[in-house]
Amino acid sequence: MKKSLVCLWILLLGFTFFCSSAFAQRLAKWSSKRTAVANFYADSISVIKGDTINFTSDCKGKIRSYFWTFSGGTPSSSEDKNPSIKYDIAGTYSVSLTIVNLKGLTDTQTKTSYIIVDAQSAAPIDYLVVDTQQSACFDGDGAQISCPLSGESFYGQDAQYISLVSNYTDNGDGTVTDNNTGLMWQQNPGDKMSFAAAKTGATTCELSGYNDWRFPTVKELYSLINFSGQTGNQMSNDETDGSWILYIDDDYFVHEYGDTGNGDRTIDGQTWSATEYVSTTMNGDQTVFGVNFCDGRIKGYPKYDPRTGSDNVMFSRYVRGNTNYGANNFTDNNDGIVIDHATGLMWAKNDSGVAYDWESALEYAENLTLSGYSDWRLPNAKELQSIVDYTKSPDTTNSPAIDDTYFNTTQVTWTSACDGTVLTNYPYFWASSTHLEFGPGDYGNKAVYLAFGEALGYMNGSWMDVHGAGSQRSDPKAGDPESDTYVCGFGPQGDYISIKNFVRVVRDAN
Repeated sequence: MKKSLVCLWILLLGFTFFCSSAFAQRLAKWSSKRTAVANFYADSISVIKGDTINFTSDCKGKIRSYFWTFSGGTPSSSEDKNPSIKYDIAGTYSVSLTIVNLKGLTDTQTKTSYIIVDAQSAAPIDYLVVDTQQSACFDGDGAQISCPLSGESFYGQDAQYISLVSNYTDNGDGTVTDNNTGLMWQQNPGDKMSFAAAKTGATTCELSGYNDWRFPTVKELYSLINFSGQTGNQMSNDETDGSWILYIDDDYFVHEYGDTGNGDRTIDGQTWSATEYVSTTMNGDQTVFGVNFCDGRIKGYPKYDPRTGSDNVMFSRYVRGNTNYGANNFTDNNDGIVIDHATGLMWAKNDSGVAYDWESALEYAENLTLSGYSDWRLPNAKELQSIVDYTKSPDTTNSPAIDDTYFNTTQVTWTSACDGTVLTNYPYFWASSTHLEFGPGDYGNKAVYLAFGEALGYMNGSWMDVHGAGSQRSDPKAGDPESDTYVCGFGPQGDYISIKNFVRVVRDAN
């Protein structure tokens, strides 16, 4: 009798589950018929006049009819599910889709200023971001690996997205032309000098018959950096030991390491830019951004030696041509994306909202679908640096070093495990570029990041901005930031090591 009751109970339970499951399925089906949610995307939103754009409906529910309107388009309306529209007149245009489902419910989505039609070629000509030239792949421990396939760990890193390969011409007269950016460069920077002397020297420089040389901005100067470079063995402090590779193409450019015989470190080959930090670093030091082609970084460097008050001296390399290089041209598409027409790159308006280690950051970017696009990626170092706004800082504008008219950036607060200080800052953001450093087990275990907040370091018993918002440094790809090695910073300026950084994804706009 008991056994029969148990069997009956199991039968009833199964029947109930079957019925409830079937009911849930029928409810979902019934609900979908009564829901109308309009949504759509385009295969391109930035074109030249005469181009055709294919629109795709991505609506929810059982849809009976579609009605599109296209300002500036031909035809100007359509009842097709997925229409193709031609744009013959330059301008900025809106698109609207109204749907009706099987039950007569309607919904409309309008994307204002969604389509950008240029009169001439939409290919960017002013601010081309040249590839980093990184051609090898690395895992989180620093080992060089075969570049992974889509879906495998560490897929999506720098070497797997080759963009604009560097293209220089040695003019044979002491100058080098970058055929991508349209910039002409002084081939040999000569001796080190103070910032003031470098600034004055640009106005009086006459080289190879040209007198329109200028002091380059940090964005112009960073266009020359290569992440095929390698920071060598700093213990030996000898650039001839075979472990050092410059972060600039020395087939075309002359660049020297620090003079170790005169007290320099090998990495002391920094180059001034014209970009002064809008705040100060360390203990109120006036600071200028420079690019270090010896160790592959952007940092803020003091104008004056903090110990002596004398002028700090570094290299300077003058430039001419393409005065628009480094100037962004953003459009907010009002659907979570921002296009920079100067670079031809499309960005997420919002950041990831949470921090990831480098492997997880790559995975997040590769798996993201946003505004109808699924080909997002983690930007390389030079792409990410292109959206830094060096007129901003947390101290002077109460914002990150990015144009906050277009981009939203998460502010983070945490308690330092070093000294218990509560810190508030804007995040560091991962790039897909590995930063190569010599050392056992240390070859490729760091990746590049850009500091959109203050570039913190622990010095003289406190956390401070040691390199400036807009700096480019590197973090270990994995590990524990509160370990004894990193808890109170790392390196001569006590650089804050976070290991988990934020992500802002990118894709090609065209």
